[in-house]
Formats: sequence, C-alpha cells, structure tokens
Amino acid sequence: MASAEAATDTNNSKSSSVDLDAVKLAEMGYKQDMQRNFSVWSVLGVGFSLTNSWWGISAAMITGINSGGPMLIIYGIILITLISTCVGISLSELASALPNAGGQYFWANELAPKKYASFASYLTGWFAWWGSIFTSASVALSMGSALVGCYQLNHPDFVILPWHVFVAYQITNIFCFFFNCYGKTLPTVAQVTLCISLCSFTVILVTVPAVAPTHQHASFVFTTFINNTGWAEGGIAFIVGLVNTNWSFACLDAATHLAEEVRNPERMVPIAIMGTVAIGFVTSWFFSIAMFFSIVGDFANISATTTFVPILELFYQALSSRGGATALESLIIATGFGCLVASHTWQSRLCWSFARDRGLPGHKWLSQVDKKLDVPLYAHFVSCVIVAIVGCLYLASLTAFNSMITACIVLLYISYSIPIICLLIRGRDTIKPGPFWLGPFGLFSNIVLLCWTLFTLVMYSFPYTKPIKSSNMNYVSAVYGVVTIIMVADWVVRGRKSFRGVGERKSDVQEVSRVVVRSASIH
Repeated sequence: MASAEAATDTNNSKSSSVDLDAVKLAEMGYKQDMQRNFSVWSVLGVGFSLTNSWWGISAAMITGINSGGPMLIIYGIILITLISTCVGISLSELASALPNAGGQYFWANELAPKKYASFASYLTGWFAWWGSIFTSASVALSMGSALVGCYQLNHPDFVILPWHVFVAYQITNIFCFFFNCYGKTLPTVAQVTLCISLCSFTVILVTVPAVAPTHQHASFVFTTFINNTGWAEGGIAFIVGLVNTNWSFACLDAATHLAEEVRNPERMVPIAIMGTVAIGFVTSWFFSIAMFFSIVGDFANISATTTFVPILELFYQALSSRGGATALESLIIATGFGCLVASHTWQSRLCWSFARDRGLPGHKWLSQVDKKLDVPLYAHFVSCVIVAIVGCLYLASLTAFNSMITACIVLLYISYSIPIICLLIRGRDTIKPGPFWLGPFGLFSNIVLLCWTLFTLVMYSFPYTKPIKSSNMNYVSAVYGVVTIIMVADWVVRGRKSFRGVGERKSDVQEVSRVVVRSASIH
C-alpha cells in the first residue's frame, strides 16, 4: 500500500521508483541484480548506436554496391524502414507488457503453451544470443576493413591481404571490450556515442556535397540499377543486395535487454525502439542521397577501389585529398566504435539474462553480476571471446562479411518470431497490455514480421554472386546448421533437465518478493 502511494506521489523519491520497478521484476521471478543507471536518452543511445542506420549504409557499400547500386539503397531503405516499423511495434508491445532483460526468450517463456514453453524459450534465447554474436562480428569486420582501407589509401603500394583485416578485427574487438567493464560509465558512453554518430553524420552530409567538384544527375541517384552479381534475374540481384540495407536496421531488440537498468521500462523501452527506427530512416536516407549525388566520375571506380572500402574512395574522389578522405572516414570509424561498444553491451545482457534461467553451459558464472563494476563481466568476456573466434571465418572466405550480417539478421528475426507466434496462438487479448499497445495495427505488424522472417530465411541464403565458387559461396546455411547442432546437443545433454522454465520461475516469485521487501525495508 505504501509503495502504491509513493508511486502516485508527485514528490516521490528516486529510491521509491527503483523499489516499485524491483517489485514488478520480482513478480516475474527475478531479483534486482543490476542498478537502474540508464535514462531514456542513454537507452536510446545504446539502441541507435547499435542499429546506427546511416553508419550501416556506409559500411554496407562494401558488398552491396554491385547488387543494385543507388536504386537498391535509396528504395531499399524505404522498404526496410516500413518493415522495421512493424518489427519495432511488435517488440515494443511485448516490451511494454512484459519488461524484462531477457527480452524475446522471456516473452516466449510467458506466452507459449506450458507443454512447449521451456523449449520455445530455450530456442529463442540461443537464436537471440547467436544473432548478437554475429552482429558484433560483422561490426568488428567492417571496422577492420575501414582501418586497413585508410592505411592503404595513404600507402598506395600496400596490398591488402585477408590477414591484415583479421588482425584489425581482433584489435577492434579487444579495444571495445574495455568500455563495457564498468557499469556506471555506460550510460554516459551511450549518450556520447549517440552524439558522435549524429555529429559525424552532419559533418559528412554537409562537407562531401559541398566540396565535390561535380555532381550526379537525379536520374542516376533515383533510377540507376546496377547488377554485377552474375544473376540474370534483376529481382534476385535486388534481394541479394537488400541484405546489406536490412543490416542497417537490425538489432532493434537491443533496448529491451536494458529493461532492468532503466526506470519505467514499460514506457522508456518502446520510446527507444521506435525512436531508433525514426532516426535511422532520416539519417540513412538523406546520407545515401547526398553520397550518391556526390560521386565524381565513373561509378565503377568506387566499387573497384583498392582500399575495398567504397565510401572511402567516394570521399577521396570528392575531396581530392587523401588526408581529407581519411579524416571523414575517421568519423565513420569513431561511430563504428560506438556501434561495437553498444553491441557488446547488448550481447552481454543477452548472455547474462539467459544464464539466469540456466539456458547456457557455465550458467553459474555467466549469470553473475560483479557488484563493484555493476556489469555481468563473465558474460561479457565469454561473448567477446566467441566474437574473436567467429572472426576466423574471414580467413576462410572473403564473403564472410555477408554471411555474418545475414546470420545476424535472420537469427534475430527468428528470435522475434517465436514469441510472436506464441502470442498469436494464445490470443493477443489474453495478456495485459502495457502503455504501448496498438491493437489491430499491432496484429498487422505481427503478421508482417512473421512473413518477412520466412522470406529472409529463404531468400537471404542465396549465393551473392555467380558463377558459384567456394570463395564466394554464401555459407550462412552452414552457420544455421552449426548453431542448430550446438543448441540441440546442449538441450539433450543439459538444457532439458536444468533450464528454469515458467513453472519453476513462478514458484520462485514468493521467495524473490520477500527478498525485495526485506531489501526495501533496510533502505
């Protein structure tokens, strides 16, 4: 009774708000392990710094420029924004109704039929975590390519080899690891990276068109379709290229996994998710238009650059200065570092929250939160080690970047789809909605998400170029197979016996609630 009065009091203290959120969490069967240091702006900072659509477009030019060209990216952004809006609405509704750091795996546990709840939740958690691993790997690889590309631009005789990018990949992953080792600074880091991203976007958007000696015609920007994939069918080439645009709007669930580190998560998390989509569209679309108008000379020179970084070559041709191009690329690299830091935050929370319910081997360590550092340090370290191992794929295939981004997109979509399927089977009207609930339009968004997941699962598995060779093969199907084998093996050997399903979690509610009340009375 006292807590309810404190919640409605306009002069309620900060601690009362924290206690109320802790009580809501206890009702789900979890105790408050993380401090609620994040504000809506810092949560938005993590969400947008990770999705970071305009930066994703600049990195996606590495592989997407030959699979549709300007037309693909300009109109692909509009298409993916519409789909991402539906994805964001679907996630926001569940995050508002059931705010929990577990996100989609927790929702599946709550919404699935009791007979299948544990297995559905288990699958969702594994797909989500692996999706985050491949996201971090794809970001680190794009950063490695950018760093090596800058060096090559300033040393024209230097020939880039795969191991150069691999080393830069590992250095980037290790460097960004340390930013997630102290919890109290993370909200500030998130807000700073958000500012860096938007400031870098503004500087590049103004500088490149202003200094470019010539500009392309509108017909080139809005109607030019380029197909250098070897696919005779333009539609297949468009879909192959769409993978890269889709990557620029991936990872929309990031904010949901900070639900236990922000106050009033049922309101703040949906704001962060939908804000990420809105800012992502505005920045990526105008960035793309400005860059394509600023291309100097033959478009083929951009894709054939010896730096293997088309956006860097575009800067060089527009500015006619290696130093100027490097300076602008440095802004993209700084933004990319923020993206990888946010990705590490996200993947560590996914690993930690899933381990709380014994979903992963070594859960006793992975579920621990370092009280002094206020971070799940073991979960963070293990996730980053796996990212380092995944980077070895690049040494085996130069098309590993596309395989990584495809895996990150599709595995995450699958993890979103499982709780949505459970919700539709159970009935949308059978759960208590949160402040963000869109009724019929929410149902429409759920259907769009499921259809798009099925589409990407099939179409994004196509080879990127023809003729098909071992060096340019799309190995994402092999990635799916390996991930599935690991999941099934762990479920049979360990998971089905030890995973904490909804029944056991509900039985723990009373004990967890007593701990929360006792802690509140002490304070």
